[in-house]
Amino acid sequence: MSDTSARLLALLSLLQTPREWPGSELAERLEVSPRTIRRDVDRLRELGYPVQATMGAVGGYRLTAGKAMPPLLLDDEEAVAIAVGLRTAAGTPVDGIEEASVRALAKLEQVLPARLRHRVAALGAATVPMTAGDSPRVDPEILAVLAGAVTGRERLRFVYRAADGDETRRLAEPYRLVAAVRRWYLLAYDNDRDDWRVFRVDRIGAPRPTGARFTPREPSEDAAAFVTRRLHSLAPTYEVRATLFLPAEEAVSRLGAAPGEVQPLDEHRCLLHGRADTLEWLAARLLMLGCEFQVHEPPELLEHLRALSACALRAAGPPAPDPASRSLPDRL
Repeated sequence: MSDTSARLLALLSLLQTPREWPGSELAERLEVSPRTIRRDVDRLRELGYPVQATMGAVGGYRLTAGKAMPPLLLDDEEAVAIAVGLRTAAGTPVDGIEEASVRALAKLEQVLPARLRHRVAALGAATVPMTAGDSPRVDPEILAVLAGAVTGRERLRFVYRAADGDETRRLAEPYRLVAAVRRWYLLAYDNDRDDWRVFRVDRIGAPRPTGARFTPREPSEDAAAFVTRRLHSLAPTYEVRATLFLPAEEAVSRLGAAPGEVQPLDEHRCLLHGRADTLEWLAARLLMLGCEFQVHEPPELLEHLRALSACALRAAGPPAPDPASRSLPDRL
């Protein structure tokens, strides 16, 4: 890279990544000598950018906080990635983030080169974000307090409102914030209950860091998997056992089920073992098979199917008379 100005901008872009760069790696990236890298670093320092050098066999450079910070330099992929993130953020249930995301995206598009503005505009025209709708709103200030306690490893006191409206005061060690599609959750170790708990952020009130630091505990799995498993365990689950008048191979094919869910009874019948969190899904799954079946359990599914049957009969109306069953007039 022979052009000095372009090389300085490329070097500055690399140094903005939060890591330490060995001089040899920077030289290889920019296709120059380590001596040129040292000269370019000196030029950046003269311009007021706080580039720190570390000693060692290889040596390294990093950009530190200072009074003069560089402009934000992005390559093409990074700029499009930020635009995608800002558009996605507009659909999250955090109060005020929609307007802030739109303002930030407008500023970004204003300084993008024409080739990237076209890509970002095409992405916006082709994409419709799924908004939070009636999802509970989250206060961004509460999110900031929780995030600060997580990164600072500081115990928190807060008021938590349960689903039935009861409020309790909690002392907890915040571990991670987990952003789901429609909700935010805090995974924390509850000191009073001596166990891990998952808290909905929209139900957290008056969070207050205590100033007491703690050594982080580690849950049995990563935060996202832990929250997912805990939420699934709280959801109602129905286990179905039904005889399908269908060969087992065909039942597996139609259901898209795992082979372990279908047990052959004979060449024409099989037994289905499955589970779902809604009766509606179980009923639809069975009815869409297009075959006869007999439900053995759960009883709630039997009641749901009876209700569906009655609804379908009402919708169909009275049966049409069969012409073949009409009596012929008596002949004289």
